[in-house]
Amino acid sequence: MNHHLLCGDLASDEIGPGVRPAAEYRRAVSDFDAATAFAAIFPEGSGRINACHTCCDRHASDPGRIALRYSRPGEALREITFATLAEQAAKFADVLSACGVTKGDRVAGLLPRTPELLITILATWRLGAVYQPLFTAFGPKAIEQRVKDAGTKVVVTDLPNRAKAIGVEGFCRIVTVGAGSEGTDLDFWAELEAKAGDGAPVPCEAEDPFLIMFTSGTTGPAKPLLVPLKAIVAFVAYMRDAVDLRPEDRFWNVADPGWAYGLYYAVTGPLAMGLTTTFHDGAFTVEDTYRTIRTLGITNLAGSPTAFRFLIAAGPAAAAAVTGQLRAVSSAGEPLNPEVIRWFADHLGTTIHDHYGQTELGMVVCNHHALAHPVRLGSAGFAVPGHRVVVVNADGEELGPGEPGILALDRARSPLMWFSGYWERPTAGFVGDYYLSGDTVEAGADGSIAFVGRSDDVITSSGYRIGPFEVESALIEHPAVAESAVVGKPDPDRTELVKAFVVLKDGFAPDQALAETIQTYVKKRLSAHSYPREIEFVDALPKTPSGKLQRFILRNQEVAKAAMTSEATPD
Repeated sequence: MNHHLLCGDLASDEIGPGVRPAAEYRRAVSDFDAATAFAAIFPEGSGRINACHTCCDRHASDPGRIALRYSRPGEALREITFATLAEQAAKFADVLSACGVTKGDRVAGLLPRTPELLITILATWRLGAVYQPLFTAFGPKAIEQRVKDAGTKVVVTDLPNRAKAIGVEGFCRIVTVGAGSEGTDLDFWAELEAKAGDGAPVPCEAEDPFLIMFTSGTTGPAKPLLVPLKAIVAFVAYMRDAVDLRPEDRFWNVADPGWAYGLYYAVTGPLAMGLTTTFHDGAFTVEDTYRTIRTLGITNLAGSPTAFRFLIAAGPAAAAAVTGQLRAVSSAGEPLNPEVIRWFADHLGTTIHDHYGQTELGMVVCNHHALAHPVRLGSAGFAVPGHRVVVVNADGEELGPGEPGILALDRARSPLMWFSGYWERPTAGFVGDYYLSGDTVEAGADGSIAFVGRSDDVITSSGYRIGPFEVESALIEHPAVAESAVVGKPDPDRTELVKAFVVLKDGFAPDQALAETIQTYVKKRLSAHSYPREIEFVDALPKTPSGKLQRFILRNQEVAKAAMTSEATPD
């Protein structure tokens, strides 16, 4: 077995264009000490930990320290201190307690990015209870399924989203912002203001859960997992080393807290550091995003490639007003296309770095803003100090550089790893001491990790294994292409052939001549075996509510078409 270490085992400090020396990263890896990292976030020690105290109360002694900058179109900016949040969370904890919530119980938030959402999260944690995010774009069925599966006691929502909670009325208490005195719902602010808020935070252990998340696979219902309090140490490590969040930053993570990246890194991580986070309660548009960056003075930005590609589509003129303002930009949720990296450097005057993680892991492989190491196009970077990331085969055997395999975490040698299995399914996803992510990657000789694709997305054509991301990256660099998705189409001669679904930019008409031009462009940029032999022009690509591309839908369509063709063809 090859025990090639991918946690800072860098070969040299030699650099090329856009590449930084590796000594600083190596030093952070070698100096990492789990006990020190834990004590810095939880100085109280195990048995006396509380997430509300960690993320709010302990910072409230400074009456002027801002926890939340709340922006909403058409309204004046609101700045809310840790002291105010601590007082309001204590009062709302009394509301939840009166509803029967105790340590370990679930409380769900079906709320947009508002101060009430943050109060709900902190109040839940104050009781030692477990917060459950519900994305506001979910329909009633998705909400009912998640609430039933979690055994949730209370759902907190607002009037615009109240109808989506119709299916949980029979087994949950519902607290609604703006409910008023009519009906059975409790009114959020009326109940809060009637409470004293004099209860102390409930002490917990590091292994006690404080979040319950649901993560979707390609098949079956969403799987629940419990996030323990010790995960906050890993969240802070990511914010510090990869995002490079500093006290002087104006930080905005555009991800919705209804999902892991927003909840982990727009709420928990910044507040645990005692730093200010930003909630912008508005629909995502290019104009509104640029306006928010400019008017709030954002210097440190985080989000998804989907959001960043929307900014690019608006062109350099739209970006001009904020060029040079952003000190650091972090991207997560799907691999970052090289075109995005170049565009942000050329037109926004900033460095955007690719970061990799999962709901189950948090962020574990990153191009770190705060730690110097080689940064190369197409690489997700290096393991966050405190994690040992390896590449393995399906049997859990470690592979060496240049051998595609499954990205895995060695939990025996990853002191910051907190995931131990899905709720009531503790062994799922593990082979021995390795958690298998399901993502196909390849390690470089210097220990960096390059993303190839989801394991079930990799295309096998004429004996070649082709990662769809590489082809998609080449496609979107063509001037006519706005978005693309690449899948393997069943083929009797090649096993699969590469097929691309392409969304065109405005001003381009779909026709065979354009398809051939795009094919030639990609063929020249990649290779004769990996260019798309078929191109289908579409108006939109299938995505999750959080904007992640769902290639499996397109792939399943092609499999079904191939089966129908086979059945219709006589022997």
